[in-house]
Amino acid sequence: MKISARNVLNGKIVGIVRGPVTTEVTLEIAPGVQITSTITSNSAQTLGLQEGGVAYGVIKASSVMIGVDD
Repeated sequence: MKISARNVLNGKIVGIVRGPVTTEVTLEIAPGVQITSTITSNSAQTLGLQEGGVAYGVIKASSVMIGVDD
């Protein structure tokens, strides 16, 4: 897999919540560290996602904002 995004996080699929339009996929990228993405249910089916499988979280953003409490 070759892509232009600089942030590619591989992980184990630890949760899938399928809906009629969207599917929520949770990856564990390190012990106790999880990221969640919402993708189309069609994409989830096409990718053949299953809990326990390996997948990549690809983060592509033109800007990342940082905030702090007042």
